[in-house]
Amino acid sequence: MKIAYQGVAGSYSESCAKNNYPGCETISCKTFDECFEMASSDNTIRAIIPESNKTTGNIGIEYLIFKFRLNIYAEHFYKISHNLLGLKGSKINDIKDVYSHAQALSQSSIFIKKNNLTENVRADTAGSAKFILDNKDKTKAAIASSLSAEIYDLEIIETDMQDNKENYTRFLLMGKDIMQPENDNKLYVTSFLFKLKSKPAALYSALQGMAINGVNMIKLQSFPEKNSFSSYFFLCEVEGHIDDQKIKNSLEDLNYHCEDMSVLGVFEADKLRKK
Repeated sequence: MKIAYQGVAGSYSESCAKNNYPGCETISCKTFDECFEMASSDNTIRAIIPESNKTTGNIGIEYLIFKFRLNIYAEHFYKISHNLLGLKGSKINDIKDVYSHAQALSQSSIFIKKNNLTENVRADTAGSAKFILDNKDKTKAAIASSLSAEIYDLEIIETDMQDNKENYTRFLLMGKDIMQPENDNKLYVTSFLFKLKSKPAALYSALQGMAINGVNMIKLQSFPEKNSFSSYFFLCEVEGHIDDQKIKNSLEDLNYHCEDMSVLGVFEADKLRKK
């Protein structure tokens, strides 16, 4: 399997891909747009995308989900353990500046403030580790994975430095082809987009079918349509398989109130949802 990810070698996205799909071929992309574009144009390539984090919330890729409407094949809740990486021989007292993705900096704010470090935002965590290697300055460090330390031959100055020790990011595996698992006794998630007709109490009316049919909604997020602040799409996820009668009934009711609706995928819920 070929899996595209955003960032350079050693990123958390690549680590998640290799952990869940041993033997996969990973493809580095500079941007999330490039990941989506690659998976959209080649049905042999999947994209693995961080969608939200337990500590800091949504990553901000919803507009790409709407734009490309790739099929979602799986979700993976991947534990993120941040490490402070510096040049070989570096100690915490040497470090003045810390570099990483905005999410990693935010997730490690307590440690950063405690050690009076100056934050520097960069495009990704692994790229920040490479920057430290290339810069050759002992006063600079990166927040990144242990895999990044191995790849770029850096010192792990501090381990598990994130504020929340149960720090998980939800990743989605996505691709061009529509694939749907058989409906068995597992816990499934059905994901879909919709845009409502413009009328008073539209959202209230549209979601009544889920209440009537006893469907558990686990995600509802709005985001503006391109070039508009008055027209919104909603990204929604519910517990259950699309072949469940209650899901079918709910989606039929919802569709009546919609200008646009698109099912993104049906996939087995990550084991952490079952706890």
